Amino acid sequence: MVSENPFNRILKALEKPGGGQFGMYYSLPALDDPRIGKYKLPYSIRILLESAIRNCDEFQVKSNDVEKIIDWQNTAPKLVEIPFKPARVLLQDFTGVPAVVDLACMRDAMNNLGGDSSKINPLVPVDLVIDHSVQVDVARSENAVQSNMELEFQRNKERFAFLKWGSNAFDNMLVVPPGSGIVHQVNLEYLGRVVFNTNGLLYPDSVVGTDSHTTMIDGLGVAGWGVGGIEAEATMLGQPMSMVLPGVVGFKLSGKLRNGVTATDLVLTVTQMLRRHGVVGKFVEFYGEGMSELSLADRATIANMSPEYGATMGFFPVDHVTLQYLRLTGRSDETVAMIESYLRANKMFVDYTEPQTERVYSAYLELQLEEVEPCISGPKRPHDRVPLKEMKSDWHSCLDSRVGFKGFAVPKEAQSKVAEFDYLGTSAQLRHGDVVIAAITSCTNTSNPSVMLGAALVAKKACELGLEVKPWIKTSLAPGSGVVTKYLQKSGLQKYLNQLGFHIVGYGCTTCIGNSGDIHEAVAAAITENDLVAAAVLSGNRNFEGRVHPLTRANYLASPPLVVAYALAGTVVQSNVLPDMFKATYQAITKGNPMWNDLSVSAQSLYAWEPTSTYIHEPPYFKGMTMSPPGPYCVKDAYCLLSFGDSITTDHISPAGSIHKDSPAARYLMERGVDRRDFNSYGSRRGNDEVMARGTFANIRIVNKFLGGEVGPKTIHIPSAEKLSVFDAAMRYKSEGQDTIILAGAEYGSGSSRDWAAKGPMLLGVKAVIAKSFERIHRSNLVGMGIIPMCFKTGEDTETLGLTGHERYTIDLPSSISEIRPGQDVKVTTDNGKSFTCTLRFDTEVELEYFNHGGILQYVIRNLIGSNQ
Repeated sequence: MVSENPFNRILKALEKPGGGQFGMYYSLPALDDPRIGKYKLPYSIRILLESAIRNCDEFQVKSNDVEKIIDWQNTAPKLVEIPFKPARVLLQDFTGVPAVVDLACMRDAMNNLGGDSSKINPLVPVDLVIDHSVQVDVARSENAVQSNMELEFQRNKERFAFLKWGSNAFDNMLVVPPGSGIVHQVNLEYLGRVVFNTNGLLYPDSVVGTDSHTTMIDGLGVAGWGVGGIEAEATMLGQPMSMVLPGVVGFKLSGKLRNGVTATDLVLTVTQMLRRHGVVGKFVEFYGEGMSELSLADRATIANMSPEYGATMGFFPVDHVTLQYLRLTGRSDETVAMIESYLRANKMFVDYTEPQTERVYSAYLELQLEEVEPCISGPKRPHDRVPLKEMKSDWHSCLDSRVGFKGFAVPKEAQSKVAEFDYLGTSAQLRHGDVVIAAITSCTNTSNPSVMLGAALVAKKACELGLEVKPWIKTSLAPGSGVVTKYLQKSGLQKYLNQLGFHIVGYGCTTCIGNSGDIHEAVAAAITENDLVAAAVLSGNRNFEGRVHPLTRANYLASPPLVVAYALAGTVVQSNVLPDMFKATYQAITKGNPMWNDLSVSAQSLYAWEPTSTYIHEPPYFKGMTMSPPGPYCVKDAYCLLSFGDSITTDHISPAGSIHKDSPAARYLMERGVDRRDFNSYGSRRGNDEVMARGTFANIRIVNKFLGGEVGPKTIHIPSAEKLSVFDAAMRYKSEGQDTIILAGAEYGSGSSRDWAAKGPMLLGVKAVIAKSFERIHRSNLVGMGIIPMCFKTGEDTETLGLTGHERYTIDLPSSISEIRPGQDVKVTTDNGKSFTCTLRFDTEVELEYFNHGGILQYVIRNLIGSNQ
């Protein structure tokens, strides 16, 4: 039973300097516990502690959970479980659509089971930003923004209308219309509260989001990280997140960046350092006197790339720089005063004018900022940093090396090949390494005025020297919000970017998410016919194979100006990035635009599913659901659907980009009368399970060991030895009543948090994944969809165990949930007599409950019905 909060004794009033009160708050100093202390508990852990205290009801959150967090220094190494209730949930449209689909579907399921469907409403504030909707099909023109917007509404009208319906049908949900900006930048500039004041109760802002780069908000001192859509939905419905109390790596910054070195150079250096150290599942907390030299935008750039260095979040505690940014972005003086007063009172504010003493951390790293040098990263992974001075030799090494993360295996005699082609009547040439896509894009850098204005100044210099960009290079500029447009125009610099072809194409994720659009057919033919390793250069955070564009095999991350000729004077930023710009941009953000406002949607609280829709479709998750949990399932004589090596990303599992013309998803769409030019992307069709199931493991660059080195989305149907698409093979196994599993190497599921990377395999009939290691969010998503995650023992994998994948696998799991415990050893046997032990990766008791119910959403529905009976 829920009881009164035992910590109400530490509720204090926060007084205003001029009299009156800001509100009440739970005072950490009032606990009078030396383990918290002024220089003990990391700031990021204090946010977890405050949440546990405020939500303590001795039911979902218990006093013992609070004690675990207070005793963090001793409990974190033991990997203890704690509940966490974030202040809000952040969705973007790619994951927002399936989240709203699931909510609508849950209402139907509640009705079918005799429950009150009105209970299916977000209990935690939800901010949904429609941002991932810019396909760069129109570039190098002044009307690119409007043309792309019209094209997106034409393609995605049904999807947008569905989200608009959701904004009316569900309470506690704010929807930011398309065209407003990238979700993470809108979160930083507008949605981030830093401190909530809800009915007079003050508490720190914290957020979980359905995109891994939710971590960008940590640059603002708001604890936030990415979760799967499945976990986010449960959080929205009032379920506490179950998480392992993390270790915290203290990252000390000293000194100052040299002139000409950008925040991008810094973040690529930090990413490489933290990848080498190993921070998966940990918090990283930045501190040190070098912090005062970093702008909020620089901090946001570093925080944004937490998924690339593997941490749950890279946290920057609130200080004077944070407060200055809040004022810059249009937050009122009263709001900023409330934020500062609360954080100071609760010992969550860093004042660098006072003497600093190092806090207690799990591990320590340090970087002298003056040692950072200009660099880029690639050609296939964000943490493969290359100093600019070494780029030429590194490129030749990549051409020579065997196919891998740093190799293309191009024979020596073919490396100097020149491909001649005709471009609009002009003779042109392409070679290995030539750039065909150049994009200033993504939330990583376009939130940062220094590098954006730096890029514009480089463009200005190039124009003055009479330099031009080759016309067949696809150029684009996709700022994170309309604020960027305002300061580029006010500074008079946008015209130089336009002159070089970097017209603004829209406000949202573009090249980084695979929305590059087509390159010219003559360029495409030259690349494919000559087997060229063409290149893309983008100011993004993701450059995995097959993600940016199918024809760019080499993809490099770089700062918008690439090589900065000179450092920007601080006066340029201060004179052209003004609070009025942010106020003007965001005052009317929820009013939308004419195309959004003209969408007609139903006022019904239950969604009227359209069976013929190829965008929004009712998924089968709750078909045949009963009030009794089904219990754990056993896996017996399962076939291996796919066998992978290391670093299989969520892009490999569930691509977000274009739908290949020969894929099962393409066949499905064509059978329903969809023209190829209207296929759109997998990301845009995430509301249709039929499309997404067919798109699972459909990445054209995926490497399945069954195919002996052949690249592509195929596998072997073991009983018949036929080579089929993964979807067709999975459907044949299902029709034959056969379970399937997946074998994988290290870092399975790395990259973007993507719920369809778990939903898709579940719909294909995958019952378990056995890997060397998992990415944090993806493992959680597998659990949420009822798939068993298991890890080989240290030092073991398919090679050392002699597994070909052609065996049939039986997992010896107890039939009763009471006999299963987190992290236990489980025996796996094969039909040819092999036997090995794996670690079961249900990490908490709560995750075992999800498995017992068949998934997290089924668990929530049964709990909601049970609590009201």
